[in-house]
Amino acid sequence: MPFVDWTLPRVARLPYTYANFARAKVFVYGKWCGDAADPQWQPPVDLSGACKYGSLFMQAVFGGAIRGHFEHQYNFIDGRLVDLSHDASDVGRMRHPYLHEPDYFQVPEVQQSLSQCEPRAQRWADEFVALQG
Repeated sequence: MPFVDWTLPRVARLPYTYANFARAKVFVYGKWCGDAADPQWQPPVDLSGACKYGSLFMQAVFGGAIRGHFEHQYNFIDGRLVDLSHDASDVGRMRHPYLHEPDYFQVPEVQQSLSQCEPRAQRWADEFVALQG
């Protein structure tokens, strides 16, 4: 598995605006609920647990870099901290949700996990960008 530096900025496909952020949040929440729509599961009430997918999606759509640590991931876009799951209950329970530990992203298990999440996040990003066109 090749090493990917997820913390390096990527080029945006859409401009980051508050309106685009709001549309992205609704879109990703819908995808997150759809993926949990198994009859054995309760639908999620928010984006708790979705930060890997959310940060990969945001990077694929709005560019920028991924930041985070073992508990949480978020984005740094155009000089500002952007967190698609900022109001999720799991983030609210964290003491330091916006700590950034760059070495965390070099851990082989983290590399593998992000690489496994990336195809789904990329599909979501492609679909979202197409819907905006």
